[in-house]
Amino acid sequence: MKYGLCNLSLIPVRREACDTSEMVTQLLYGEFFKITESRKNWSKIRNAFDNYEGWIDNKQFLEISSEVYHELNTEELKVTSDIMEFVSDELGTLISIPIGSNLNALNHLNHKHDGNFAQGKLPKEKLIESALLFINAPYLWGGKSPFGIDCSGFTQLVYKLNGHQILRDAKDQATQGETLSFIEESEPGDLAFFDNAEGVITHVGIIMSDNYIIHAHGKVRIDRLDHSGIFNLELKRHSHKLRVIKRIV
Repeated sequence: MKYGLCNLSLIPVRREACDTSEMVTQLLYGEFFKITESRKNWSKIRNAFDNYEGWIDNKQFLEISSEVYHELNTEELKVTSDIMEFVSDELGTLISIPIGSNLNALNHLNHKHDGNFAQGKLPKEKLIESALLFINAPYLWGGKSPFGIDCSGFTQLVYKLNGHQILRDAKDQATQGETLSFIEESEPGDLAFFDNAEGVITHVGIIMSDNYIIHAHGKVRIDRLDHSGIFNLELKRHSHKLRVIKRIV
């Protein structure tokens, strides 16, 4: 088994081993992974954080030993907490890194960081503070940064910033936590899931106080939440049909 580390700001992870293939997620700086299949130009990887799989370009990561992988995998996660920060290499060259980047591998990359970071589980009320940092971030299928993010990438990253580990896709996140029967039982920071006409969960957002929800739809935005679903305040109609509410924290 081979192992790798994201040494760039972020890396696109694709469904197939091709530059034109759909981007299904991204690796952020410092994330590490197993290499489950190797080809001349591409590697299939499994992210240690959420076990998500996909293909990345062989030119866009650093191979590490199994010892380094397992060391990183046993440490408490330390992540950047500002929208954009920098690390510097041994020559003093700055590398920009987005919020939620992992800092545990700094020594292995010979990089330095002197910005803000988060570590350990934070109080539940901090989830909304983190979510509000992403307001107006554009929607991007497979994205996980303030410059492009999808609905489940948004919820996963907000939870990660607060020391909580959830899965990558909305349908998988919906399998976690405790099911709530009514919106009135929910607390700020709980997750609301929404399905399509076929009953497949396709969307997720973070519940706020006073029947509001923050979610990534076109951009990260705040809308109303009721028993039917999300009421888009700009369109003046419901945009998503409520399926289930889950409490993970």
